[in-house]
Amino acid sequence: MPLFSHLGHDSTVPQNGSAERVVERMTTSDGTQRRLKFYGLGDYASYWQRERAAEVVEHCDVLSTTQGISEILELHNAQLFVQNGLLPSSYTDGQRKACHALLPALRRTIGKFLNAITEENIASIIVGVDFEYRADLLDLLSRHKVCDRCGATTVLQVLASNGIGLGEIFASKELVRSCDVELRERLMSDPANGEYLVRKYIEKDARRGIYLPPSLTTHDARSLLDSYIDSNDAHPNLLELISLARVTKDGAVDAKLKLKAKRKHERWIEDFFKKNSGIKTGCEVAISEVQERAVESSLDEHVAKLSYSRRWLEDSLEPASILNNFLYLFEFADRRMLLTFPSYPAQLGVFERFLRVEGRDFYLTGAAFNFTERAAFLQTLMYERFLGSMGVELESVIAWFFADYLEAEFGASYFRFAPSSRGSTYLEKSRHIFAEMESVVRQFTLYVENGELDSGLLAIVSEQVSYRGLPSLTEGKYVYPSSNEDIQRIPRLLFSDQSGLTYINEALRGGDAARLLTDNVVAYEDFLDFQRGYVDYLIQLGVLTNSGPRVHFASADHFLVLKNLFDSEAASYYHYPPSVRDLIDEMVAKGWLVRRGSLLTEAEARYFNYCLNQTDFSNGPDLRNKYLHGSQANSDDEDAHLRTYVTALKLLIALVIKMNDDFCLRDDEKGNSLREA
Repeated sequence: MPLFSHLGHDSTVPQNGSAERVVERMTTSDGTQRRLKFYGLGDYASYWQRERAAEVVEHCDVLSTTQGISEILELHNAQLFVQNGLLPSSYTDGQRKACHALLPALRRTIGKFLNAITEENIASIIVGVDFEYRADLLDLLSRHKVCDRCGATTVLQVLASNGIGLGEIFASKELVRSCDVELRERLMSDPANGEYLVRKYIEKDARRGIYLPPSLTTHDARSLLDSYIDSNDAHPNLLELISLARVTKDGAVDAKLKLKAKRKHERWIEDFFKKNSGIKTGCEVAISEVQERAVESSLDEHVAKLSYSRRWLEDSLEPASILNNFLYLFEFADRRMLLTFPSYPAQLGVFERFLRVEGRDFYLTGAAFNFTERAAFLQTLMYERFLGSMGVELESVIAWFFADYLEAEFGASYFRFAPSSRGSTYLEKSRHIFAEMESVVRQFTLYVENGELDSGLLAIVSEQVSYRGLPSLTEGKYVYPSSNEDIQRIPRLLFSDQSGLTYINEALRGGDAARLLTDNVVAYEDFLDFQRGYVDYLIQLGVLTNSGPRVHFASADHFLVLKNLFDSEAASYYHYPPSVRDLIDEMVAKGWLVRRGSLLTEAEARYFNYCLNQTDFSNGPDLRNKYLHGSQANSDDEDAHLRTYVTALKLLIALVIKMNDDFCLRDDEKGNSLREA
C-alpha cells in the first residue's frame, strides 16, 4: 500500500506505524537503516525512494540539537526530493503543499548545523560520513563557508582523515577556490597527481567535472605531467592520451611532453608483449593462381584472409576496370557510394563505447575501423605492386581519370593530375601525391563553383583545402538526421544494442529491436509492460504497426532509410528510387531530416581530416601536414614512407570514386529533368 494513502485529503503528519513500515523496507541486509540519497531526476533510483523522502521530511524535528553530520546530510537529500517534486504518487495536492511548506525550516536546520562548525569542533563533527554522501558534504561545506572560518589546512586534514581524496575535492568548484593555495601544494607534492591533469585537460567525457586550483600555472601543469610520465605510477592508457593530445601554446601539454609520453608508452607495449603472447588479429591479402571467383574470403581464428584471382586481375587492366576494382572488388564504397573507411559509431561494440579511455579531441575508432584500415592498405599495396608487375602505374590510371575520362564522359576539360617520377623515392612520392591531391580538389571545387575549370584562376587560388567544405555538383545530395528529438531517439530504439526492446525472453530476443521484429513473430502482448511504452511511441510515429498477430515495420522503405542513417550517419538521396525519395521528402517536411550538398558526407570529411591534418582530431597520423611541411620523423625510413605513400594513394582513389559519383549523379539528374520536360 502506498505510504500515507489512508490519510485522504488530510495534510497532517502520518502516524508512526506507517513510518515504521517504511523503515523496514529501507534497511540493508545486516538490519541497519539505508540512508536516503537523491541521484537526480534522470535516475530511477531517486523515484524508488520517494516514500522514504517524504517520511524523513515529515518526521524531522527541526528543533532537535542531537543530529549528527549523517542525519544532516540525509535531511539535505530529503529536501532535494521535495524541491524537485519527487513525492509519493498517491499524495494529494494538500499533502504536497504541506511538504513544500516544511522546506524553509529544513534549510534553517541544515544551515544552523553547518554554521556552528568551527576550527575547534570540525574534527569531531565531520566523522563517519557515508561514501555516497561525500559530494553532498563538500557542497555544503563550500556553501556555508566552512573553509573561510576553519582554515583550508584544517578542513583538508579533516577530509583526508575521512578518506576523502583529491579526486573528490576537485569535483567541488567552490571548495577548490576556497582552498586554492593549499590544494596546489598538495597537487604538486606527488607525481601521481598528474592523473588529475590528464583527466582535466585531455580525457574525453570524464565521469565528473574537475576543477583545479586557480593558482596552478601552465608551468606547474607541465612540470607535474613531466614528473608523472617519469614516475612508476604512470598508467599506460593515460600515457597514450598525453602522447596524442593536442598541443596549444598555453596548454598543459607541449611537444616535448608528447614525445616523452609516446616513447614511454611504446616501451611499455614492447615490455608487455615480451611477457604476454596476446591474440593474433589482422588481415591477409593474397593473389591466387588457380582461384576462379574474383574474390574469396575466409577467417582463420581472428585473422581475415582475402584472396583475389590473378586471372580476373589480368583481364581487367584497362584504366576504368582498374578503378572499378577498387570500388567493387575491394569495396572502398558501398552500393550508394558512401565510403566504407570512416569510423561509424554503429560499428562500435559495447566495450569500445563505454569502457575505453578516450581523449577529448580523439577520433573514436574500434575493431571494425581498424580492420577496414588494414584491409584497404593491404589491398592498395598489393594492387599497386601487381599493376607495376604488369607494366601499369596506378598513378597513371589516376592521371587518365582526370585528364581523359572526365572530359570524354562529362565534358569537364582541363583537369590535370601529374604522376610521380618513376625514379622517385617513397618520401618524394608521398610529398608529391599530397600536393597533387590538393590540386585536384581545388580543380574540382573551381569547376563546381564556376561550371568550368579556368587554369588561370587555379594558379592564384592558394587557400588550404577544407574537406568538410568541398562542394557538390548536385544540390541536396546527402540526407542527415536533424536535431529533432524523435529522429534522434527512433534509431537508438530500433538499431542500438542498448535499446530496451532487444530482449523479451529467451525465445524472443535479438541483437537489436529491428532484428527482434524481423526475425520473429512478436505480438504486442508479448512485450513486457515497460517495453510497451516504447512500442506505442514507435506506432504513434508511424514507424511500427500492430497488425494483430505481430508488430512489424510499417514500411520497408522507412526501415531502409532509418537503417542507412544509423549505420552511415547519412544517406545519399539520389541513389534511392523515387518512392524512397518521396518518403525522405516527407521526413524532411516533418522536420526529421535535412538535406545538404557536398562532395563528402560529414563522416567522410572527418575521416579525411583524421588522416591528413589536425583540424578536428589530435590522434590522427597528420600525414599531409607532416610531409608537406617536412616534419615527418625518420626521413631515411623508406618503409615508413612506403606506408604513407600507399595511404595517400588509397585516399586519392577514394576522392576519385566520390568525384565520379558526383559527375554521374549530375548527369543522371539532368537526364531525368530533360525526360520530364
